[in-house]
Amino acid sequence: MNRVCICLLLASAALMDAASPGFLEGHLKIISPKEVELADNTPSKMPAENYSDYPLVILSREKQTEVAHVTADENGNYRISLPPGDYVMDVQNRKRRHVRATPQPFTIVANQTVRVDMVIDTGVR
Repeated sequence: MNRVCICLLLASAALMDAASPGFLEGHLKIISPKEVELADNTPSKMPAENYSDYPLVILSREKQTEVAHVTADENGNYRISLPPGDYVMDVQNRKRRHVRATPQPFTIVANQTVRVDMVIDTGVR
């Protein structure tokens, strides 16, 4: 009887670990490298980075289907809980919006945090 209980205990602990989420956190950096020079030779003011304009999408690595969305806070930081698995982070509608960014593959492990930073180039000069 004790052996059965121990086996059940170990099996349920393994199931609980498999169901435990992991975390993705990182920083979004928006690059707009140069100010525009206006006709009167004065530089334009660079707009403040509006991170909410660039939501990030989490895709399953194998099927490339959307799993989740995350938006960076006012400092460009983000954190999201995800089930264990292999994913790719990208900028939502990157191609249609002509935003340059490299999709970032990552793996979530139960009860662990993985850091993935995203750099995007808006093309605005």
